[in-house]
Amino acid sequence: MKMIIRMLGLALLMSAMQVGQAYAGEVEVVKTQFEYRTGSWHVRTTLRHGDTGWSHYADAWRVVTEQGDDLGTRTLFHPHEQEQPFTRGHTVNIPQGTNIVFVEAHDKVHGWSKKRVKVDLRKAKGDRFEVHR
Repeated sequence: MKMIIRMLGLALLMSAMQVGQAYAGEVEVVKTQFEYRTGSWHVRTTLRHGDTGWSHYADAWRVVTEQGDDLGTRTLFHPHEQEQPFTRGHTVNIPQGTNIVFVEAHDKVHGWSKKRVKVDLRKAKGDRFEVHR
């Protein structure tokens, strides 16, 4: 009987963990800011994610070209359960003549989010982005 109770308890615990992971959903890029500084770009990106602990949290964001080339990835080393949304910066080298880039975010369960931000570096602002020269 004790074994059955332990197994039921374990099953309930695992089910609750899966619900927590599903609840967190994909990470969202809330906004991003690009500032040109002496030959490179300083990028500050704000993410929102229902981090549930070490097994499911937003763990990176990156800047990629239209072709998918990674220009710079900002790794996030811990959950931000009590800090939502949160902003982190990273310096990125963007090849001269590149006008369109995308900011994508990653979480430990869902991988790279399909909801990315398209940034036109020729414009001062757009949908969820700002550019400062």
